[in-house]
Amino acid sequence: MGRVNFRAKVLTGHLKNHHNPTPYLLLMTRCVNYSPPELSEPPPDFNTKSLRKLLDGDSVDEIDYIFNLMIQSDLFCPGKRGGKVFISPDYNRSMEHQREMTMRRIDYLRERGVFDGWLTRKGPGAELSGFTRIITFGVFDHSLGIKLGVHFSLWGGAIQFMGTKRHHDKWLKPTEAYEVKGCFAMTELGHGSNVRGIETITRYDATTQEFIISTPCESAQKYWIGGAANHATHAVVFSQLNMNGVNQGVHAFIAQIRDTSGNTCPNVRIADCGHKIGLNGVDNGRIWFDNLRIPRENLLNLVADVSPDGQYLSAIKDPDQRFAAFLAPLISGRVTVAAGSMNITKASIAVRYSLSRRAFWVRPNEPEVLLLDYPRHQRRLLPLVAKTYALSFASEYLKKIYAKRTPESVKTVHVVSSALKATLTWHGMRTLQECREACGGQGLKTENHVGHLKSEFDVQLTFEGDNNVLMQQVSKALLKEVLAAKRRNKPVRGLGLEHLNKPAPTIPSCLTSSTLRTTQFQTGIFCLRERDLLHRFETEVSKREAHGECIDSIFTVTYQTAEDLGRAFSDRLILQTFLDIEATVQAGSLKNVLGLMRSIELRPHVLALVTSFGIPDAVLGPIAFNWIDANAWSSVEDNTSLFPFFTTPPDLCLSVPHISRDKDNYRHCCICHPPPSG
Repeated sequence: MGRVNFRAKVLTGHLKNHHNPTPYLLLMTRCVNYSPPELSEPPPDFNTKSLRKLLDGDSVDEIDYIFNLMIQSDLFCPGKRGGKVFISPDYNRSMEHQREMTMRRIDYLRERGVFDGWLTRKGPGAELSGFTRIITFGVFDHSLGIKLGVHFSLWGGAIQFMGTKRHHDKWLKPTEAYEVKGCFAMTELGHGSNVRGIETITRYDATTQEFIISTPCESAQKYWIGGAANHATHAVVFSQLNMNGVNQGVHAFIAQIRDTSGNTCPNVRIADCGHKIGLNGVDNGRIWFDNLRIPRENLLNLVADVSPDGQYLSAIKDPDQRFAAFLAPLISGRVTVAAGSMNITKASIAVRYSLSRRAFWVRPNEPEVLLLDYPRHQRRLLPLVAKTYALSFASEYLKKIYAKRTPESVKTVHVVSSALKATLTWHGMRTLQECREACGGQGLKTENHVGHLKSEFDVQLTFEGDNNVLMQQVSKALLKEVLAAKRRNKPVRGLGLEHLNKPAPTIPSCLTSSTLRTTQFQTGIFCLRERDLLHRFETEVSKREAHGECIDSIFTVTYQTAEDLGRAFSDRLILQTFLDIEATVQAGSLKNVLGLMRSIELRPHVLALVTSFGIPDAVLGPIAFNWIDANAWSSVEDNTSLFPFFTTPPDLCLSVPHISRDKDNYRHCCICHPPPSG
């Protein structure tokens, strides 16, 4: 009845004032005003810098340094909206322009020494630093991160980990200096995930001591090769090695595809893959080899070699083990994709918008309700914030076990990287979709980043391995471990499966809220789920084997159980890494908020949580701050076009938000020197 009376009063007011001039009506109308969430949200009761340290570890300073380099340069398209300066890629420009800008930004970073030591410095710290750089570049522009990832992690990583001293001495420094521009020619038109089936053929000519690379059919053309269409001078080419009529399997070779002037080399043909739904700053290309001759020394020979007289040499006699050894060093790409997906899914934009945007009244004459005060909005965003933290901890764990890998741990790194790559990238796409919807129409605007990131990020679900295929690989590895332990009559060891050696966890008959919050209960249900699916998978495979079905056919028809098992393994691992981090924190407010994350009770803390992600204001979109001023008529007059390529006047100091966002210190600082010219 109250609502009816309220609407009646509104209609009465309209009728009474229908003769009044328009300006009077406007004065009577309450306009929506923007209020920074820092003014209404409770101040953090934990140290946000300490939480960020848990996320980024020793990389905090390097991340901030890279962000500051980008924020200070005209090349990163600074534009002013709502009184703040934002940087943004060139998504509304042509494919050719985006590619050119990606290369100009790479030159800018190279000139400032960002690439120094990337490949020539040794040790786990150097590898972790490489991950940090690629991931941070990708926060600004996924194309920039992918372009550098292909060059340093894939091409450079192949030289490092598949080659030997002769390759390191010749190629690593020129690669680091970007004098050699590398690409990674593995996938073909006819074969993507199935690397073993690629059709490119390489033969050896002992008379000239050269390998001859050929593309025997159209399906063998190298496809989706990042950097190949415009810029790459060299490629690591994956090919079947045919020695005296015997196929020795897939090997990797260094081939020059362009000269120093950018001209395509003889016996090489290159075509552009064309415009894509995203990542148009990366020049993906196709390559054909017409009996291209390369020196014998260009075989990456860590696992196998060919003598000058044409003898095939390898300490690994089993072809399957040799193939696995070839691919083991390539896990770095999967690690990069998994870890990079977390920065893209840090939902600061959508959360900040929902803390200042209001819609609908609950009671007459009261302010409209904040979006994030609606239970439905909380349900769509808060679990994603909590899960992003959990997955970020897991990605840090993955990077560290990769950087500290040993020959004995390579199998574990492979399984964990496969599981987390799939889980983290699936989470990324779900988060971007939810954030797009949660931002309403503003989520469609390119300047607010959320919408276009979906197209940019989509490739991650199949890049470096199709997620569904990866999950099946995980399940096969788990089953193999369990069956091997049974054959040895020994307890299961490794991959976190030791819980299988204990009695199955029991679920209390009476579940209270306090029970649900306990680590014992949460760990128990995750282990119970994994145990159950593993038992079902083992039973299903064993029954089919008993009926004479071949193992490849069995894995094809049991894909759903296999995928469910892979997800269960991944989820249990993620929970364990979260609990391991939580255990390192002393009792207090920070430990309390980590406990609340596991129960998704985050509403009072959500602003502090997204602040702790450490993403600079300038990298977020206008919608995250004063979205009214950003869309006011004055902004139209100031910037007729915001982000095509906005050049900051030389006398304008970039206004960069201060790191502190508390009520008493909501201010700006200036980088009081003009940004360097492009």
